[in-house]
Amino acid sequence: MAPDSVPAWIDPMLAKPDGGRLREGPQWAYEYKLDGYRVTMRIAAAGTTVLTSRNGLDLTAEFADLTGVLAEALHGRAAVLDGEVVVYNEAGQIDFGLLQQRRGRFQKHRTARRTEPFTDVPVRFLVFDLLLLDGRLLLDEPYEQRRARLSELAMPDPFRVAVVPSFTTADLAAERLTPQRLLERVAAEGHEGLVAKRLDSPYLPGKRPDFWCKHPLVQTREVIVCGWRPGQSGFTGTVGGLLLGAHDPDTGELVYIGDVGTGFTRRDRDQLRDRLAPLERPRHPFSATPPREDVVRARWVEPELVGEVRFRQFTRGEHGRLRHTAWRGLRADRSPAEVVAPQPGRSPAPAEPPDIGRRITVKADGRRLTLSNLDKPLYPDGFTKGEVIDYYTRVAPVLLPHLRGRPVTFVRFPDGVGRQAFFQKNADAGAPDWLPIAALPSGGSRRGTNAGEIIRYPLIEELAALVWAANLAALELHVPQWRVAPGPARGLPDRLVFDLDPGPGTSIVECCRVAERLHTALTADGLAPTAKTSGGKGLQVYAAITTDDPGWPSAYAKALAERFAAETPGLVTAKMTKALRTGKVFIDWSQNNPAKTTVAPYSLRGRDHPAASAPVTWDEIRDCQHAEELAFTADDVLDRVAEHGDLFAV
Repeated sequence: MAPDSVPAWIDPMLAKPDGGRLREGPQWAYEYKLDGYRVTMRIAAAGTTVLTSRNGLDLTAEFADLTGVLAEALHGRAAVLDGEVVVYNEAGQIDFGLLQQRRGRFQKHRTARRTEPFTDVPVRFLVFDLLLLDGRLLLDEPYEQRRARLSELAMPDPFRVAVVPSFTTADLAAERLTPQRLLERVAAEGHEGLVAKRLDSPYLPGKRPDFWCKHPLVQTREVIVCGWRPGQSGFTGTVGGLLLGAHDPDTGELVYIGDVGTGFTRRDRDQLRDRLAPLERPRHPFSATPPREDVVRARWVEPELVGEVRFRQFTRGEHGRLRHTAWRGLRADRSPAEVVAPQPGRSPAPAEPPDIGRRITVKADGRRLTLSNLDKPLYPDGFTKGEVIDYYTRVAPVLLPHLRGRPVTFVRFPDGVGRQAFFQKNADAGAPDWLPIAALPSGGSRRGTNAGEIIRYPLIEELAALVWAANLAALELHVPQWRVAPGPARGLPDRLVFDLDPGPGTSIVECCRVAERLHTALTADGLAPTAKTSGGKGLQVYAAITTDDPGWPSAYAKALAERFAAETPGLVTAKMTKALRTGKVFIDWSQNNPAKTTVAPYSLRGRDHPAASAPVTWDEIRDCQHAEELAFTADDVLDRVAEHGDLFAV
């Protein structure tokens, strides 16, 4: 590599949420969770420095005062370092709000084509990993060794660059500390939390493995509902998010403190819409007008309702904002006059970690449930039952509408993925007495099944039922293309499905090409298709239908599949024979048989990692060129729901 050649960018490895349980043991080390911009610093042997964001953006010009800072310490060696760019406030605390303000001012500075350096708000690069040194990649070395190499580098200017402290169990013991006591110290110092890292962990670019686990500190706060945004996509016609206010502790004026768009059930959104409608007013109620970009599409209301949110941080500076908020509910026992904004300079209190013991009792929608073995890994990567329950709890608002009224078949993994799994249709004697049951005759789709047998299918229609199922290690939820009719009885099909299964030598990429053709054909027939990944290698295309003929969906799907196979025999097969699938996509039209089921949207899958069946857009399908582009984990799905709502809603 030439001396002036900057090493290639390395996609940063990400930390996985720890589900509220701080990892402990001699195999773990702990670092402060930082609240800045994740940045990779790439340094050529000659000292040329490039700063790259987590998503590959060049930030060198924005943080020009950090370039060259480490050249002296490297003595002519090329290096790649992973870390966080932060800004400190006057109290000596890392302040994300000030960093955001700095970014806004820098962008105006650049737009105005000003050439002088932008240095009036100092930034600092906090390094926590060394990925390359002297041309040698260190990704396969254990974290402990990479940290040792990093600690050998002298930091020539500690005001601009420093190494993030790392505490092993032995380090903590020497200071008479435990991981929980360290967490209390972190809270008192105003940091976001801790990141636990396994000492033996390699660095996996772009991955979010279970050996880096983040433990954020979370607070709750009472807020005044001052406005709302109408929902979009799956939340059209209801509340999409709330605009929040509180009283300034010094002046008593009502000030804008941010918004919240997650944590609601569909019922919450609809009830809030109805509560807020009679309170509508033409202008905002704040003493100062909020930033325009924060209140696009806002509908204002009288500041009469008090609610509670969870949040991680209140940004300091002139315009304090709640960050990482989630809705907890209305507080009828609180008056708006009592709601005061957090005071800058005060550190968040440590959150109470949930009790992840062998058995705990929780409430879900007012129902009491006993959960067990929450720390038991159900996936080979260590994803636990507690994390499975947390996922299903958080995804419930968009998942439950697609389960409602449909008898559910579980695929249970009581000893985890890779061990014995089994299908369960009948709700056993241990099912709670409040769980709705649909007693229906078996369809007899499998050999040896008695078509007259009565099966007591569970109906998963509320959060408590979903949590109950997750506690059974029911990772996969499968449903038919019809809902239960009064009686109960099997209703008529209300959904058409094409299950696209890639044969050997093909992938979801080829499924996308077939799905595009299905979209054209279904649209031409007056249908509105939607699509989702199977959570494995395939893709599934659905369309809502109305029919009086239970056999019509299968006949229609079979005819279309056979037409596609005749038109492109080298790409598509409509025959189930596995020997005919090599190099082709099998269009499984038989999933429309009323006796069959498909995996529900947002359901987890029993794979080697917690993959989920994720609704996708047609733009994503058209743009897909690599299989990994449409592979989504539980964390990915939650992020997508927060951003897009329910993409499967029709």
